[in-house]
Amino acid sequence: MISNQVLQTTVDGFREIVHRELSVYDTDGKLLAATAGSHHASESAVQSLAASEERSKAFGGQQLYKVYDEYEPEYIAAAEGEDEEARLAARVLAFQLEGLLVAYKEKFDKDNFVKNLLLDNLLLVDIYNRAKKLHIDAGARRAVLTVETGGGESRLHETVKALFANRPSDFVTTVDENNVVVVRELKPEGNGYEELQHCAEDIRDAAAETGMKTRIAYGTIVYDLREVSKSYKEAKLALDVGKIFYEEKEIVAYNNLGIGRLIYQLPMNLCRMFIKEIFDGKSPEEFDEETLITIRQFFENNLNVSETSRKLFIHRNTLVYRLDKLQKTTGLDLRVFDDAITFKIALMVVEYMNYMEKTDY
Repeated sequence: MISNQVLQTTVDGFREIVHRELSVYDTDGKLLAATAGSHHASESAVQSLAASEERSKAFGGQQLYKVYDEYEPEYIAAAEGEDEEARLAARVLAFQLEGLLVAYKEKFDKDNFVKNLLLDNLLLVDIYNRAKKLHIDAGARRAVLTVETGGGESRLHETVKALFANRPSDFVTTVDENNVVVVRELKPEGNGYEELQHCAEDIRDAAAETGMKTRIAYGTIVYDLREVSKSYKEAKLALDVGKIFYEEKEIVAYNNLGIGRLIYQLPMNLCRMFIKEIFDGKSPEEFDEETLITIRQFFENNLNVSETSRKLFIHRNTLVYRLDKLQKTTGLDLRVFDDAITFKIALMVVEYMNYMEKTDY
């Protein structure tokens, strides 16, 4: 379960403490890690100890010691020499490796627990029981961020994990092949959403340094572990809604989605009926480029005729003429607030319909 790289780092570091050559074998006698000057034990000697009831034995100038994982031998630790100091060095190395096995298993269990928590696969009683065993604070403030890139999810996962390496209370995992998920524990006090925004920006910047372009979304803050799945669902929805209505944004927050969140949940048949009623069977996509630019600028300038005409470099009367022409075509006067709202919603509905049709295709 422990990687060979970690085993090698462990024996190299431990050698500096005990001043003995050290090595680690699997129970079949295969050498997994060793210090530079160590002599290798024979496979038969390692296999013999692994199969016996003994915990340790001296053989061929080395002291061998079993490393257990839940009462089953997992490794054999070896120290150069057959004296008592060598036996003590092998024993302490074995103890260190057993501690690493526990830590690795706990880490795996935490990852499995968090995945099931996100997917709502746990009973309420299991959430709190397992959280207690894994030393996870069930009452901390948390929120979920989901990170998507156009490719190289495994590289993204490693990048994000490295970013949170010094934050053991945060969890980085993958639930599907497209996204990396971060369960962020927030400070007890302060503006949690500002903290989430900064966290998302850090992830974006770290990914950008490795050449990856990301889209990031985050859900609302929850105050109980059982609600983490709710924040995850919100983050997923925000990611999808952001692609439709806020394509230019790299980071989207669920609580800032506005009306786009409502439109996203409308059934397609209701959307078609609404557009048919508003535009009499036509589509805003049939408007000429000049009209579309005028509409967009008018909304961006909060329905202000003077400011819009200035931004478009046209006379005020020219803008009024275009708006009058649009009113004759659609029956909606964008200078009237209620009509403007109706028209804006209709445009967003069309965007949603186009996106869904492309996705289905």
